[in-house]
Amino acid sequence: MTNAQAVAATLRAIRAKLDLTQEQLAERLGVSFATVNRWEGGSNMPQKAAREVITALAEEAGVATVEDATESPESAANVTRRRRGAVAAPTTKPMEQMLWDAACSIRGEKDAAKFKDYLLPLLFLKRLSDVFDDEITRLAEEYGDRETALEIAETDHSLLRFYLPPEARWGVISGRESNEWPLDDRGESTKPKDIGEHLTKAVRAVVKQNPPLSGVIDVVDFAAERNGERDVNPAKLRGVIETFSDSRYRLGLSDVQPDFLGRAYEYLLRKFAEGSGQSAGEFFTPTEVGFLMAHIMRPRPGEDCHDYACGSAGLLVKLQLVARELDPTSKVPLKLTGQELQAESYAVAQMNGIIHDMEIEIARGDTMINPKFRTTDGKVKTHDIVIANPMWNQPFNPDVFANDPFDRFRTSGGITTGKGDWAWLQHTLACLNEHGRAAVVLDTGAVTRGSGSKNEDKERNIRKWFVDRDLIDGVILLPDNLFYNTSAAGVIVVLSKRKSAARKDKIVLLNASRRLKKGKPKNYIPEEDIRPLAIAFLKGEPVEGEIAIVTTEQAEKADYNLSPSKWVGQADAVNQRPIKEIMAELLALDEQARNIDSSLAKMLVRL
Repeated sequence: MTNAQAVAATLRAIRAKLDLTQEQLAERLGVSFATVNRWEGGSNMPQKAAREVITALAEEAGVATVEDATESPESAANVTRRRRGAVAAPTTKPMEQMLWDAACSIRGEKDAAKFKDYLLPLLFLKRLSDVFDDEITRLAEEYGDRETALEIAETDHSLLRFYLPPEARWGVISGRESNEWPLDDRGESTKPKDIGEHLTKAVRAVVKQNPPLSGVIDVVDFAAERNGERDVNPAKLRGVIETFSDSRYRLGLSDVQPDFLGRAYEYLLRKFAEGSGQSAGEFFTPTEVGFLMAHIMRPRPGEDCHDYACGSAGLLVKLQLVARELDPTSKVPLKLTGQELQAESYAVAQMNGIIHDMEIEIARGDTMINPKFRTTDGKVKTHDIVIANPMWNQPFNPDVFANDPFDRFRTSGGITTGKGDWAWLQHTLACLNEHGRAAVVLDTGAVTRGSGSKNEDKERNIRKWFVDRDLIDGVILLPDNLFYNTSAAGVIVVLSKRKSAARKDKIVLLNASRRLKKGKPKNYIPEEDIRPLAIAFLKGEPVEGEIAIVTTEQAEKADYNLSPSKWVGQADAVNQRPIKEIMAELLALDEQARNIDSSLAKMLVRL
C-alpha cells in the first residue's frame, strides 16, 4: 500500500467511525469535498499541514493515524478490514445538490426539467475546461511553465483529450480571466454582448476545434429569442455560471473520478426525467432497472455490447460499471456501441460517455428502418450482449417490412401486426452472435397478448417460435410505476443463444413486484435488492412468491403466456379472497350497522 492509499484508508475509517459524509469531513478538515474525494481515491497525497489535521482527527476518532498508516500499511488495511461493513462510499450529494440548484436557478424547481438541453452542455463544457486546465498543468510540469505548455498545445492538439480555444475556457466564461476578442471584417470587436452570446460562441468554437463534438455540445443557442425576449435570461445564465464556478465543485481529472461525476450526472438526468412526463422515457431508464439488467448480463472484459435504442447511453454505461465491479483488475474495456433516433438524446448520450471517461460509438438513425451497425456485406452486425429499452407498444406496419432487407422477421416467427414489441425482440435476435445474450425492457402485454387466440395471433406465434427454439432464458416482471413515461409495470425479457445445460428447455420467471418501495413521483427498487435479484435469476431455482421455473412443455400448455404473475404465487396469496365472499361480508356488516343504529335510536327516544 502506498502512502496515498494509506491516507485514503485512514480517511474512510474516520468517516465510518464518526458517521460523516465526504462533505462533512471536508468541513472538519477545512478543504473542499472534491479534495477529500481525491484523497480517498488515492490519486493525490495531502500536504504535511493537511496530514497533521487528519492525524488529529484520526486520534479523536480512535482510528489509526496517518503516521501509523504510512509506517505500517497493514494497520490502515486492518482498520478498513475491521470496519468494512460500515465504510460508506464517497457521497455525491454535494455535487448533486449543486447541479440541481443550478437547474432550479433558471426557472425554479417546477420548470427546471425543461432546461435540460441548456444545463447539460454547460456542465459538459465545465468538465472539458477543467480537464483541459489539468492537462495544461501536466504539460507545464514537463516543459517548464504554463505559457510554454499553452503554445505547445495550440500547435499540437493531439496532446490533449479535447482542445479548448481561449473563449471557451471557464475562466474566460466566468469573467475571472480576460480574453482578446478579434475584430470582424468591418473592424468591430467580436466580443459578445452578454453571457448568452458568449456561451453560443464558445460551444461553436469548441466544435470547430473538435469536430466529433458536433451535435453534442452545440445543440442549443443560448442567445435564442422568441417575440423579442431571450428564451433564457442572461442574468439567470450568469447565476448558473457562478454556481458552476464554485471552487468546491471543480470537475477536473485531479478533482473527481469519472464514476463520481457520472453518478452526479445521472442524478441530474433522473431529476429531469421526473419533471419531463411522457418524453422522459425517450432518454432515461430508471437506474435500478439498468443495473439489474447489467448484473444479469454479467459482462466480461472486451465483450461487444450494443444498445439499439440507447437514449442517454445509461444502459451501456452501467454494463461497463458492472464489468469493472466483477473484474476490477482488468484493463480491457467493453466495446460499447449504440444507436439513437432523437438528436437531443444522442447529444446526452455522447456527453454521458465522455463524462464517464468511456468510449462509446453512437450513431443516429431509426434502428428498425436503418440499423447503422452492419458488417461489410451489409448484414446486421452481431454482438455478445444486447441491452435495450425500446419504445413500448410502438405501432408496427407489416407492409413496410414485408421485404425487410435484413430478413429479421420472416425467418424468426413471421411479421407481427399492430404493436412492435416482438419486432424489437426479433431485431435483438438478429443482433446476437452465436453465443450472445440480451435483456430488453418491454410492456407487460408483450408476454401475454394473443394467448388463447387459437393460433391466430401473430405475437403469440412469434412467442411460440422463440420458446420452441429455447431462446427465452427468462422474464422478469417489474413493479408498477417505475418508469417515467408510464405508470404501468414493465417486463425484462432475457434471451440467450447458448443456455447452460441446467437451463435447457426451461424459462425462469421472476416476479419482482414485492421489492417495490413507494417513492415520489415514482416508485423504485432499493439498491440493496438489485444484486440479490440478479443472483436469484441467474441461479435459476424456485423461490416461494418470487421465482418459478417452467419448462417449454408447460409454456406450450399455457399457450405461451409467459407472464411471471401467472406462474409465481405471491407471498400474500393466503390473504386474498374471492370478491363474492368479500361483498357478502360487506353486506352483512352493513346490515349489522343498520341494526345497531336502530337500537341506538330506540334507546335515545326513551331517554
